[in-house]
Amino acid sequence: MPASAPSTPDPRVIDADPSTERRTFLQVARQPRMIGLLLVFVLAALVCGRLGAWQLDRAYERAELAAQQEAAEAAAAGPSALGDVLAPQESFPGELVGREVRVTGEFEPAGSLVVPGRALEGRTGYLVLTPFRVSDDGTGGASWADLSGAPVLAVVQGWVATPADAEALTLPTGEVTLTGWLQVGESTSGSAAVVDGQTEQIALSALVNEWGGPIYTGYLVATQGPGSPEDGGVAALPRPTIDGGSGANLQNIFYALQWWVFGGFAVLLWVRLVRDEMAGGRRGGEPTDAGTGIAGLPSA
Repeated sequence: MPASAPSTPDPRVIDADPSTERRTFLQVARQPRMIGLLLVFVLAALVCGRLGAWQLDRAYERAELAAQQEAAEAAAAGPSALGDVLAPQESFPGELVGREVRVTGEFEPAGSLVVPGRALEGRTGYLVLTPFRVSDDGTGGASWADLSGAPVLAVVQGWVATPADAEALTLPTGEVTLTGWLQVGESTSGSAAVVDGQTEQIALSALVNEWGGPIYTGYLVATQGPGSPEDGGVAALPRPTIDGGSGANLQNIFYALQWWVFGGFAVLLWVRLVRDEMAGGRRGGEPTDAGTGIAGLPSA
């Protein structure tokens, strides 16, 4: 029988060599060098995260300081004419809370109400709320020229212990000039209805149905109401909290986001290094050094 020809090795078949097999992500990541790099990158990410949080705190601190400075300047400037800062039916800006203003007009005692459940110096009592028909807001009537008539401003005269104390008050008659602090109207709900001369909320959108309009979207806390507690009058309320507007410094927020992105990049960079190491394990078919896990090192 003729001798069989020697078989030709198939070039497509490559002998399996453990040193050239592709390793898994976990196998590469568990190398001491990669674990060390992971610790470094995690530490860098934590530092970036902390710096981002610090920048975020700074953003709110700077906004608060700016608001306090603005409020202090407004308080030191003395009362402004009401019409210079707020017009009837105009949306109430938050930075006007606590702004001192002056306005001229007449009280309408028939519309007086009490607001129950309000505390002052640890005692619970009532606020005395009276409509004030404005005749001069410092604009000569220009602020309501396009409205149906002179506007109504809700005025909190002060605090009393009982509704009877409110009924006993004697309000000034005729045209008077008031000085007080602005406060934003309270939210409207079912408890804002007027029942037996009382309303649980100073909701201007509900009070306009009782007093008529146009009406201001904020109310005035009088610096001094009629009489004094010793004489059966009202107790003056403290100045409302001055709020220069909520928010944060945008520049610091941007810096915070940058630090957090850098922290994320640190972790992603480690993942990329591990993947590159996985790909390098078979670079050019060269074996991977067992000690370092790096492909292509010369043999000893």
